[in-house]
Amino acid sequence: MNSDLTRATAAELAEALASRSVSSVEVTQAHLDRIAAVDGQVHAYLHLDPDGALATARTVDQRRVAGEQLPALAGVPVAVKDVMATRGLPTTCGSRTLQGWVPPYDATVVTRLRAEGMPILGKTNMDEFAMGSSTEHSAYGPTRNPWDLERIPGGSGGGSSAAVASFQAPLAIGTDTGGSIRQPAAVTGSVGTKPTYGGVSRYGLVALASSLDQAGPCARTVLDTALLHGVIAGHDPMDSTSIDAPVPPVVAAARAGRVHGLRVGVVRELGGAGYQPGVRARFDEAVQLLVDGGAEVAEVSCPSFEYALAAYYLILPSEASSNLAKFDAMRYGLRVGPQGVADPSAEQVMAASREAGFGPEVKRRIILGTYALSSGYYDAYYGSAQKVRTLIAQDFQRAFEQVDVLLSPTAPTTAFRFGDKLADPMAMYLNDIATIPANLAGVPGISLPSGLADEDGLPAGIQVLAPAMRDDRLYSVGAALERALAQRWGGLLLDRAPELDGTTEKGA
Repeated sequence: MNSDLTRATAAELAEALASRSVSSVEVTQAHLDRIAAVDGQVHAYLHLDPDGALATARTVDQRRVAGEQLPALAGVPVAVKDVMATRGLPTTCGSRTLQGWVPPYDATVVTRLRAEGMPILGKTNMDEFAMGSSTEHSAYGPTRNPWDLERIPGGSGGGSSAAVASFQAPLAIGTDTGGSIRQPAAVTGSVGTKPTYGGVSRYGLVALASSLDQAGPCARTVLDTALLHGVIAGHDPMDSTSIDAPVPPVVAAARAGRVHGLRVGVVRELGGAGYQPGVRARFDEAVQLLVDGGAEVAEVSCPSFEYALAAYYLILPSEASSNLAKFDAMRYGLRVGPQGVADPSAEQVMAASREAGFGPEVKRRIILGTYALSSGYYDAYYGSAQKVRTLIAQDFQRAFEQVDVLLSPTAPTTAFRFGDKLADPMAMYLNDIATIPANLAGVPGISLPSGLADEDGLPAGIQVLAPAMRDDRLYSVGAALERALAQRWGGLLLDRAPELDGTTEKGA
């Protein structure tokens, strides 16, 4: 295996492929070899497609030899979260309910990856139907953090972040409903962006909460993330929430990386009590680097953010209970008959199948959401949560009248150990306290590494938020900060991650 190819950034691979100093088949095979060597430890993937990936790579190589002008990322491999429909490749959403389901169509994001000529290595592990903050709720076993195999890689998209952080893919697709791209990026030392809601098509994304879900890019550098963002973004008539407007100049912003004269706001409500001291220390140091780079920094108050977590955990379960009603065992998915019933009714089969197919976290949220939407409680719970959502959007609007971007730690702590928070769902939910407001308001956010926390030597993340459809600001600030931090560390943070030896068996 050529380890240099798996350590290269997507931008470096794209340049090498364009110059024909390496072939896509070589790059793809190097990553498949890396997966074979280390994914027994990490369990980032649920399904692999080596034949399909190599076939795409061979086609790209043939087109390049023939002198065809190809897109920038043609031939660069990518991993896709198992919540995106992929024609001919299983899509399970980390659930027994969809075990073995092979979609007859591609999600728009996948269609755009294929059109770019990007070999799809496989589908990454996730919390069941994207419900979780640790990837411990996958029906197929947890993904492990490459920095410490006894710790979580974040959730729900822990598989995508771990694949990138363990050099099993240069790029990956995630989805972010309340932080499921940004929080895993923070705890694995990688980069992840939640685009503006509607900036990337949701067609073919198995819905959790339709007003919150957003697909986005995961990578090891800000530029790589921007390159992938540019591929998947843009209007899609198949998605009624898709924004019909030009894609912000994210790649140009990432290449420029300027913050001089930028007004930066530190959100008062997203810090302080409950935040690990080492996480806060790395955040403060990163903010100072922006000041040193010429940014103007001020504290900004968004008082309604205090209620974001409560509002989110009424809106999300409500929408999830509605979206997951389609898994009724009648048309596709798991079908189980009730025991001891000779001639069961459709309702009995449905109940038995949902009982067997859904895990405890999914059941918990369906019950909560159904209750919040029930007669007599709708206005008190779901309706009130939507009013809070409006207040949060107004707080963002006022804040962005004062500053160009907002900053906070991405997550209050570094990666916790497996099992530490499974018994206390509320403790698990608090991991998303800093990321949830962006989903409620639909604004874009990026997380990039801010350093290693002193307490445990594990990665911490810094989050940048921008106004809707100003995703380019995320990349300008992110690239400038990444460059300053790399000068301090002598390279990317992931260059300091422990090497996996390929000897540990996959966790159950």
